[in-house]
Amino acid sequence: MAALVTGIHHITAIASDAQRNVDFYAGVLGLKLVKKTVNFDDPDVYHFYFGDPTGSPGSLLTCFPYAGLAQGRKGKGMATVTAFAVPDISFAFWKDRLRRYRISFREVEERFGEERSLYLEDDDGLGLELVFTGDSKDVGPVSGATLAQHAIRGVHHVELMEEGFESTARLLTDLLGYRLVAEKGNRFRFASAEEARAFIEVVCAPGSLKGLRGSGTFHHVAFATTDLSSQKTIRERAVAEGFNVTPVLDRKYFSSCYFREPGGVLLEVATAGPGLTIDEAPSRLGEKLMLPADLENRREALEKKLPDVQFDNGKFT
Repeated sequence: MAALVTGIHHITAIASDAQRNVDFYAGVLGLKLVKKTVNFDDPDVYHFYFGDPTGSPGSLLTCFPYAGLAQGRKGKGMATVTAFAVPDISFAFWKDRLRRYRISFREVEERFGEERSLYLEDDDGLGLELVFTGDSKDVGPVSGATLAQHAIRGVHHVELMEEGFESTARLLTDLLGYRLVAEKGNRFRFASAEEARAFIEVVCAPGSLKGLRGSGTFHHVAFATTDLSSQKTIRERAVAEGFNVTPVLDRKYFSSCYFREPGGVLLEVATAGPGLTIDEAPSRLGEKLMLPADLENRREALEKKLPDVQFDNGKFT
């Protein structure tokens, strides 16, 4: 029987400045801006998708840039780090690149014996890592010729900071089909049933402060499921377990439903399709503002209100 959850679909973060956000992720990190749209629940704000050339599930970090928003606080009850997989041979390259763009970083203590990592933050203080791995499941270069063989390969893991461990672990294993594959101290690593590269790492930190929403924090973590049928099954099981799950919502590029796990992190279950190429050719992804049909009548007003955003890859060679 096929797994209901096939891994991570995307992770969404909150930012404060649209231009800086694009410059950091498409420029410094070399991800491709694969979709420029709006927050469907708050369309006066952009929704940027950064990922591989076709915006495939498992490669995506997305951002809501709210102009001038105060910085939030990392803490319990939220995702605190998104880690990207990069080739093991690229360790020196990325240290040099981050220094060139004056991005502070630190080497992370080895966790599970097979990887080196660098911790860094974007302009809003969002927690990120580069994990250097020789994983044969790498999806291939994400960015263009600037980074070539050193490009980010996709999401490696997402870190959830929790008051406790058992309830969140039970949800991951019993409802979402993950399994515990490693643990060290207060950190527990879970892999999906289909052994996707993107892990979930639960960190038990009962003494930490509760997280506060704001720029530089993660909004939600989305898990991928194959289609509407598998999504319906997950939703029904979550409701039966007592979770307060939203109805299935049409997000144009996928369908979604949302609920909070026991520790407070907002989770999404998103279908793999129809995908980001339904309204733009793969070679033109991210070039224009794309809107859902019910917002097309507001296009002119939105284009006037949303800040102008430009990207010059030549600045980030």
